[in-house]
Amino acid sequence: MNPKIIFVLLAVSYFHNSCSQNNNKSVQQYNLSSMSTQMETATFGAGCYWCVEAIFQRLNGVVSVESGFSGGHVKNPSYREVCTGTTGHAEVCNITYDPSVISYVELLEVFWKTHDPTTLNRQGNDVGTQYRSAVFYHNQQQQELALEMKEKLDQAKIWEDPIMTEIVPFDIFYKAEDYHQDYYNQNASQPYCRFVITPKIEKFEKVFKDKIGNSSNH
Repeated sequence: MNPKIIFVLLAVSYFHNSCSQNNNKSVQQYNLSSMSTQMETATFGAGCYWCVEAIFQRLNGVVSVESGFSGGHVKNPSYREVCTGTTGHAEVCNITYDPSVISYVELLEVFWKTHDPTTLNRQGNDVGTQYRSAVFYHNQQQQELALEMKEKLDQAKIWEDPIMTEIVPFDIFYKAEDYHQDYYNQNASQPYCRFVITPKIEKFEKVFKDKIGNSSNH
């Protein structure tokens, strides 16, 4: 059985207890009154969406992060269906952000530097097409910026192997079940969170400390 499914089953059994312990952790990263009225959306797949969500929630300028699925051929897929690897969907996060505070280029930088984009259909022990590295662009500018940064990173030989990230047009986003939303903040003490997500967040916070929102908000 997929190790992530096992963690999910454990998580659901005491979700509400975890929730009560973590209510001080918010998705919002800055004073909402300072937001511009023109929000934009970025959609990334970088392995387990619990990890991706937890990282992007902590960025100043990110308004909300939703976990779900994109890139497949099955309508309204469930988490269990996506885990079979037969739906074509990738686990992704839909990220709403204020471009006057954080740019798409900065989001791309965080995306590529917080997972291994050189492994095909895999992040650590999470294996399958649903864990592929992917940028789902919403417009031509996002496409051009993603392609340009991917090329520069490959040329810079940041990783020994070439980047396998697919850069494809966004089509539709299916939001995952409620218990997947804000997952790390609500379940930080659980095994998958402690041993997989927490180390990623700690590394991220060291590298991107200048882009993190106020600590009281997450």
